[in-house]
Amino acid sequence: MQQLNFQGDHYSIGRTFGTELKRNNLCLLDMIPFELDEQRSQFIKTCLPVYQQYFPEILAEIQGIADGQEISVQPLQAALFGMYCLMPGSHCSSFIVKNRQGCFLGRNSDFLTFTEEQCLNTSYTFTANEGFNFLGNTTAFVEMEDGINQHGLSIALTSVAPYKVQAGLNVGMLLRLVLEKCRTVHEAAKLIREIPHAGSGTLVIGDANAEGILVELSPDQTAIYSLDEAESYLIATNMFNTPGMIKHNRLPEDTWRAEERYETMRKYLKEYAAEVDIKKAQQLLAGDYGFMCDYDRSTGKDTVWSCVYDLDSSQVYRAAGNPANSPFKKDIWPKQRD
Repeated sequence: MQQLNFQGDHYSIGRTFGTELKRNNLCLLDMIPFELDEQRSQFIKTCLPVYQQYFPEILAEIQGIADGQEISVQPLQAALFGMYCLMPGSHCSSFIVKNRQGCFLGRNSDFLTFTEEQCLNTSYTFTANEGFNFLGNTTAFVEMEDGINQHGLSIALTSVAPYKVQAGLNVGMLLRLVLEKCRTVHEAAKLIREIPHAGSGTLVIGDANAEGILVELSPDQTAIYSLDEAESYLIATNMFNTPGMIKHNRLPEDTWRAEERYETMRKYLKEYAAEVDIKKAQQLLAGDYGFMCDYDRSTGKDTVWSCVYDLDSSQVYRAAGNPANSPFKKDIWPKQRD
């Protein structure tokens, strides 16, 4: 897992990234593990107005990457806009739990083993008030799959197979927009409801006030559930599980055992949510209480990183690999709370 630190405005960050790759004789387009076909090219045209309205800063960053790589921006947009909706997404698990020990958000990122060296752990420090600073992790680039911002807002996604695709932001771009624009789960929920969604997915979100929500989103419907006294934990894998959203499931033949991962978290947290702390959250993700990450690597699948976010302290504990075999270590980054 590579670690990168970016500083500047969106365009300069993108240009720095693209230029550094080119200096090392790396072409970003050669690293994209799927074909940039006509469907993706046409998808750009429908999505661009949405990005221009809601997230123009990210368009500047993508343009910077293209300029640094000395390539056209359209292939990068085609790769990024269609992720999680026009291609198989990462197969992940996430939860948030609140008790007397604190509030903790945990996530496993499950994906193809050949991408492990390309996975990024990145910190962004913006100038010119372009967005909130954040630390994030991704199997791709530009888009984020989990992270925490300077105000202590933490967020994690899981992909869900879409039943339809439309013009909008995919769940990875939406996650990054929330990191850059929101201080609390209430702000995040409001923003998420305003944005057109390109496909389906889930977001588990927690903030420094120990508030937490589960968002199940699709092009036509968004459901949001909150932590409260009756519901001390929320969980997600790669399918919708809440009553109003189950009808939108279109599960693929291979779910990477999403149902089993969901049941592992549900059964454990139903009985032991009051006892969860940093260590027990790590053990849950590592599969100590049931199947979570014990994939057969010979099939090309594995958990490529795992994170636990302590919402009380904004500390992040990350295993840079399968948590059953890789130790959790504290991430060091320039946290700021205003």
